[in-house]
Amino acid sequence: MITAVTTAAVSQWRRKTLGKVVFVPTMGALHAGHAALIRRARRLAGKDGAVAVSIFVNPTQFGPNEDLSRYPRPLRADEALCRSEGVDLLFRPDIREMYASDFSVAVSEKSLSLRFEGAERPGHFDGVCTVVAMLFQIIRPDIAVFGEKDWQQLAVVRRMVRDLKFPIRIVGHPIVREEDGLALSSRNRFLPPDARMMAPRIFQALTAAAMEAEGGAKPASLERQLRRDLGRIPGATLSYASIVEETTLEPIGRFTSETKARALVAVKLGGVRLLDNLALPIAR
Repeated sequence: MITAVTTAAVSQWRRKTLGKVVFVPTMGALHAGHAALIRRARRLAGKDGAVAVSIFVNPTQFGPNEDLSRYPRPLRADEALCRSEGVDLLFRPDIREMYASDFSVAVSEKSLSLRFEGAERPGHFDGVCTVVAMLFQIIRPDIAVFGEKDWQQLAVVRRMVRDLKFPIRIVGHPIVREEDGLALSSRNRFLPPDARMMAPRIFQALTAAAMEAEGGAKPASLERQLRRDLGRIPGATLSYASIVEETTLEPIGRFTSETKARALVAVKLGGVRLLDNLALPIAR
C-alpha cells in the first residue's frame, strides 16, 4: 500500500495507474462498514484495477456548535485496516494540503441539501460537496463508493456529479449493521451504555414502518407511526422522520407503482446524533 500525504504524490501514483481506479472517501475512524465499502471497491476495480481510500476530517462540513476536535482519529488502526483490505493508495492529507490559507471557492447544491441534515446543520453540504469535488479532482477515479447510511449525502453527491459532469460512476453500498440492527457509525463509540441499549430501537421503528408500507399503509400514516415509535425511545430527541422519494428527497403524498420510497430519520440519543434510513416496499 502506498501512503500519500500530498496531491503531488497522488498525481504521480495516478499517472502510473493504468487500470480502473475505484475510490472510497472517508473521514477515518474506520470500522466494518468502511471495510465493506473497500471490499466493494475491490470487486468493482477487478484484478487489473486499483482501490484508493482517503482519510480526511474535513473542517468545512462541521458547524460552529459541532466539536471538530472530538472527532476520532485512530490513524494507526485506520492504516492497518486499509492494508489488511488490500488498498493500493491511502491518501491522508492535512488541512493545509487541502485548503489554502486564502481559500475562497466552494461548491453548493441548492435543492436536495436544503432539508433534513442541511436544515439541521447549515453549511454542512457545502463542505461535503466542496471536499468531495476536490478529492475527485485529485484522485480522478472511474468509480466512487459511498455508504447508504448517509442517504441524503449520497443523493447530493450524485446530483453534483450529474450537474458538474464529473466522469465518475457513483455506487451506493447498503448499510452495514450491528447484530442488533444499529447502523455502524464512527460516532457509535460515543454512545453511553444506556443509550447504546436503546439505539437498536431506531432500526426497529424503520422495520415496522416497512412492514406497514408493504401492507398498504399511506405515507402520512407511516410518518406518524415512525415519529411515534422514535419518540417513545427513552432519552431520544427526534430531529426528523420523513417518507421521501429516494432520488429527489421530495415528500410523498401517495404511493404509486413507480414510487421508490425511503424513510429517513435522525435521532439524538445520549448526546450522539444517529442517522438511519430504509427503503420501503410498496404494496402493488
